[in-house]
Amino acid sequence: MDKPPFDVRIELEGWRLFWAHLEAQTCDPALLLAAGQRVVAQVRCEMQIETLSAHPTLAALRKLFKAAGCDPTRYRPSSEALLRRLLKGEEMPTISPLVDLNNCLSTSLAVPCCVMAEKTVSPPYVFRAGRAGESYESLRGPFNLEGKPLLADAHGPCDAPITGNTRVKVIAETERAWLVAYLPAGVVAPEEADRQLRGLVEAAPVAELLLTAAS
Repeated sequence: MDKPPFDVRIELEGWRLFWAHLEAQTCDPALLLAAGQRVVAQVRCEMQIETLSAHPTLAALRKLFKAAGCDPTRYRPSSEALLRRLLKGEEMPTISPLVDLNNCLSTSLAVPCCVMAEKTVSPPYVFRAGRAGESYESLRGPFNLEGKPLLADAHGPCDAPITGNTRVKVIAETERAWLVAYLPAGVVAPEEADRQLRGLVEAAPVAELLLTAAS
């Protein structure tokens, strides 16, 4: 798999990043809804909430969070938080096509994923631990980033695998976006993320994949 066409530095050991450049397409909403329902049905067959933290992927993510200085029982990986809601009986959130696609991939891989509007981010990128005093306005309010794994671009922190940043939020008018999946190295391969994403887009063509890459 190719490298991204821009500089990406990973300062936290044990992580891989999967990148996908998306161009929004018109698609029957029922197809995406059905794809999401299939993903939810699969995880409900394969996982139980009582043993979720022991799932190999989530256990690996928890170790990586601790290594970055973050307590994963207080600040769960976004994929674990979503899986817990789904296993409690909630349905897959319906927000917008690109965001919904992102959530389907996160659920199927059990890894945090984000989708960032292309025009809101600029390289170079670095994946690192948050520094003292760093914060951003997250999708659930002000969020202290100190000691938490995060992705930063030329303008500062742009996402964390816990909760997203409103600066990079995808809206209905977003034409192109970058999807990033945060992978525990040696547990979830970028090739598997690529395969799962292509399967989702084939079932519900809400986006054209302009590029996929790994760092």
